[in-house]
Amino acid sequence: MNTKIVRSKSAVKQPKINVITLGCSKNIYDSEVLMGQLRGNNLNVVHESDKMGKDDIVVINTCGFIDNAKQESIDTILQFSELKEAGKIGKVVVTGCLSERYKPELESEITNVDAFFGTNDLQNILHELGANYKHELIGERLLTTPSHFAYFKIAEGCNRPCSFCAIPLMRGKHMSKPMEELVNEAKILAKNGTKELILIAQDLTYYGLDLYGVRKLDELMRRLSDVPGIEWIRLQYAYPSGFPMEILDAMNERDNICNYLDMPLQHITDNMLKSMRRGTTKQKTIDLVNQIRDKVPNIAMRTTLICGYPGETEYDFEEMKEWVAETKFDRLGCFTYSHEEKTHAHSLVDDIPDEVKQQRVDDIMEIQQGISFDINQEKVGKTFKVLIDKKEGDFFVGRTEFDSPEVDNEVLIDAATGYAANGSFVNVKVDRAEDFDLYGKIV
Repeated sequence: MNTKIVRSKSAVKQPKINVITLGCSKNIYDSEVLMGQLRGNNLNVVHESDKMGKDDIVVINTCGFIDNAKQESIDTILQFSELKEAGKIGKVVVTGCLSERYKPELESEITNVDAFFGTNDLQNILHELGANYKHELIGERLLTTPSHFAYFKIAEGCNRPCSFCAIPLMRGKHMSKPMEELVNEAKILAKNGTKELILIAQDLTYYGLDLYGVRKLDELMRRLSDVPGIEWIRLQYAYPSGFPMEILDAMNERDNICNYLDMPLQHITDNMLKSMRRGTTKQKTIDLVNQIRDKVPNIAMRTTLICGYPGETEYDFEEMKEWVAETKFDRLGCFTYSHEEKTHAHSLVDDIPDEVKQQRVDDIMEIQQGISFDINQEKVGKTFKVLIDKKEGDFFVGRTEFDSPEVDNEVLIDAATGYAANGSFVNVKVDRAEDFDLYGKIV
């Protein structure tokens, strides 16, 4: 009797789709939405994996905001296009702000990229990757952050006319997301263990004007505050002109809305603010900061500034230094001016040498370092609620409600003195403070 031997065909290994994210938290959010859709299509998706096979697909989500970010994006595209050329990966797909802004130039210069997409091309990217856009997945994301916190984008684009900023060129006009959609997304995140929502947009304070005819950030904050499981809500990127003071009422009313506000002010002298087209003045800015602090006395305010904008005189810079020293922001970041094509400021002469720009940034940050040290010294002996983000070396690392991840202070707890699980809240008594770090013990 002849016996027929049947050998099963080994399953064809599905190629991985490796998503690489460059730039800001808004790009992180976009990558997470893309990956949620890909996973929902039963595709094998990973984030920034080092292990890649010859059939794998790389999707690069680029940043095009300032020169350094553009260069990093270009270098990353070239790196992966060379791997494709060498037969080490299968396809390279580019999306995000850089390819929204420079798609024709990129297509002509880097010819072995399989496809370039802009910032609002989600359905087309999915089609390129063999997937379909699934409406039922709205609100579903594949988090790249630790599961206990999530960036929470409430709007896209910007209507502000700031002279130095290319974001409207890359992201378009302001579009608020419907409130019901956002509340639903928050509920999904909370069910999956997210405790902190970090609200992001190009301009949070504009939320609702386009959809409802009035600003509705305060109502959104309260609706999100009501979602079971959400213990912290944090505001990033509030614009000073037309600032809706009612959001401070919501902050005071709700324990789970952090006393924290990130408001990029960019400069302080009247002639710089006017040239930057910020829609405000030095006195209005000072008054606004004072009003916010009066209304929420325990608030931590973060700002960002630009040094070396066209026409910034030594007098302008000295005035800004003096204001920084007087105002004593809890958190402050500072950047050198980047001369961006097609912005209003590009018509001005980029007349401040790079080394002067950098020296001015260094001078501002030196002032801020002293301010931060003094503010932190006042926290010694006090106890704070801390959210644990990770264990690093011999320390558990967490944050108070006054600190956003990546950009602000951290609280370090010696692992030999106590245990804290990632994503848990603990009370920490601060026993030592440095410029940008607090040290303490769990109590």
